[in-house]
Amino acid sequence: MLKVTLKRSMISYNKRQRATVRALGLNKIGSSAVHAESNSILGMIRKVEHLLDVERLSDPVEVKE
Repeated sequence: MLKVTLKRSMISYNKRQRATVRALGLNKIGSSAVHAESNSILGMIRKVEHLLDVERLSDPVEVKE
């Protein structure tokens, strides 16, 4: 499991990078999302890693809705 946190503003970045950040479930600076580690998620993170802080979580996390 990966915890992804938006650490920088998306202002002045192109539409594709903004769309990638939004697809990861992040909106505001400091917002976080937890994702299962997969090739598609890792590729998205790699494209915008300069905007993100990524933590690897060892234990499965329960998501509350």
